[in-house]
Amino acid sequence: MLAPVVHILPLTTLRRERLLPVPGRVTVRMDQRVSATDVVAEAHFARQHVLLDVARLLGVSADIARKLIVVKEGDEVTEGQVIAEKPGLIAQTVKAPQNGRVALTGGGRVLLEVGKSAFELRAGVPGVISRIESERGVEITFHGAVVQGVWGNGRMDMGIMHSLLKLPEDVLSSDMLDVSLRGFIILGGHVNQAAVLQNAAEIPLRGLILSSLAPALLPLAAQLPLPLLLTDGFGHRPMNAAAFKLLTSNAKRDVALNAEPYDRYRGTRPEALIPLPVAQEPPPAREMEVFAPGLQVRICRAPHLGALGTIVRVREEAVLFPSGLRALAAEIRLENGEQTLAPLINLEVVG
Repeated sequence: MLAPVVHILPLTTLRRERLLPVPGRVTVRMDQRVSATDVVAEAHFARQHVLLDVARLLGVSADIARKLIVVKEGDEVTEGQVIAEKPGLIAQTVKAPQNGRVALTGGGRVLLEVGKSAFELRAGVPGVISRIESERGVEITFHGAVVQGVWGNGRMDMGIMHSLLKLPEDVLSSDMLDVSLRGFIILGGHVNQAAVLQNAAEIPLRGLILSSLAPALLPLAAQLPLPLLLTDGFGHRPMNAAAFKLLTSNAKRDVALNAEPYDRYRGTRPEALIPLPVAQEPPPAREMEVFAPGLQVRICRAPHLGALGTIVRVREEAVLFPSGLRALAAEIRLENGEQTLAPLINLEVVG
């Protein structure tokens, strides 16, 4: 059975696609080095649409209105420009209510796109442009360390990582944050006070990497004006050993924090990326694995939610669990030495 992979790697090669939601313009060139916050493509799109019912406004049938419309799809129009005109002793006209673009015509109607908005696509990953997709975006190749989390608030930034984390189970309190930390990305533990997030925004910090967060703080975390990544989720959870070791050993290095939400269908996860110099290209990170003995895994459901362990054995036949469900499963030796049985569907490979 194929297994999803969460990356916690000290040195790897990642290739990330960054694509516009609509066609636009790529602003970088091949082999250009970019930082996580650089704009790599931009697009303009309408904020709203206006439907002009020409047939009704001129009091004619749809077939006649079609002949009276003097614009076509794709035309740029300005406020007051004639869209359709009915000749006569006193000519009747339909004019554009504001600047826009003709999106569609048909059935005696004209659909305008109005209120254009600019969209800038940022790299999200420090690295080198390795492929350009015309009008849509780029692929970026990154070399360094990566730690992927389980939740992010959708923002990104880059800065030097400063660690306030001594032990995986540490709690980050508001009095540990002051103006001397302005501009840093802070590595902390569990947060259960709203004041911590408020202080982080007021200082301001460049970002937060936390082990876990009290569930009641989720709405505040989602609105935080700086990126926030959780390595292990909600509730009081210590940072997993793999992420703790990698992040604390790279304190005082530049970190690109892309806290984009986890999306299993697009294969995206919130991640902290630490650029590192390399003499030759490291092996690429694997996106999928096959469950097998010896693989390190993380359990994604209670009662061992967030725990790391190693697969001892993959059961050949489905196992009946106390819940009454029957599922393929693996025997896992946890980091504390305890052995447990977990459904494969509740596991993700760490590597």
